[in-house]
Amino acid sequence: MRRSARLRLTLLYSGMFLALGTAIVVVIFLVGSHGSVVHSSSVAAVPVGAPNGPAVNDVVSQQHSADVDRLLAASWVTLAVTAFVSAVLGWFLAGRVLRPLREMTAAAQTISAGNLHERLALAGPDDEFKQLGDTFDDLLSRLEESFGAQGRFVANAAHELRTPLTVERAVLQVALANPDASAASLRAACEELLASGRDHERLLDSLLTLATSERGIQSREPIGLAAIAESVLESVRPEIERGSLTLTGERAPATVNGDRALIECLVANLVENAIRYNEPNGRVEVRTYANAGLSVLSVVNTGPPVPLSEVERLFEPFRRLTADRTTADAQHHGLGLSIVRAVATAHRATVTAVPGADGGLAVTVRFPNIATADFDA
Repeated sequence: MRRSARLRLTLLYSGMFLALGTAIVVVIFLVGSHGSVVHSSSVAAVPVGAPNGPAVNDVVSQQHSADVDRLLAASWVTLAVTAFVSAVLGWFLAGRVLRPLREMTAAAQTISAGNLHERLALAGPDDEFKQLGDTFDDLLSRLEESFGAQGRFVANAAHELRTPLTVERAVLQVALANPDASAASLRAACEELLASGRDHERLLDSLLTLATSERGIQSREPIGLAAIAESVLESVRPEIERGSLTLTGERAPATVNGDRALIECLVANLVENAIRYNEPNGRVEVRTYANAGLSVLSVVNTGPPVPLSEVERLFEPFRRLTADRTTADAQHHGLGLSIVRAVATAHRATVTAVPGADGGLAVTVRFPNIATADFDA
């Protein structure tokens, strides 16, 4: 048989009352017994030679014993009755106390993925039940936001995956529809398919990195942020030179406790984003430093102006400043800044972004610092 919380509270209330009542009856008995001894001693002080002295003492003692017995009997009966009444009142009061919990349970059982917009919205005093209801409402808000983001992510991912598949099918259909296709045209079609396959690989790698970042960090190690920034910049130096970009910024020592591969991915995405959406003869500034207990990475680039209202939207998956998916930049799927935020969140870091003074974007990531040796040396 399942014992409900209401039954347990009732038994607890009744048990505590019965224990305290029993203690009171025991105290009454002890005090009554002690009073009998004192009275008998007083009567015993009557001189033995006095008339009827022993007889008076016996009568008084018997009367006192009878009074004590009647008092104890009345006390036990009263205790039994009040214990029963306390059980009834305890059941009623426990139900009143647990009513908000029953309401929350009933409401929670009706809420599913299809109606996450509903809330408990408990009224009443700001007690523990009200705080629990508010916490549950906050959880529902986060779940609703998460389900919505997941739905948008799946829809966008399906669109991004379907686009190259459509292109590949069109290339194959054109190549097969031409009965006079030459080896050169077939080779060109194959090369186009290979390029589309590489685009698939980049998208899948980005999705995997995003999923890994959102899952959290399994192991941590002290990482030199400046060393990683220098390594990333060295790998993209040919792209910087092709764009005639000027690289500035000081990479001062700063230590992060986290996953090296994810940190490298974060820095690489910010730097590649700064290069890709720059302008000829533009500027890329990459700085690392420690400040006020934080390890900071700052990446600033010049480029087309970014409206302030669009900055936050760029951190959503598959979002780009331009909605045109047919441009030459369509091979980039708009996952870079989403990965940056996911990696930062996994490291308990904060990401802020503002439009640059000369166009472009200024992104700053602040990691919790750790007191350890200089790993940037």
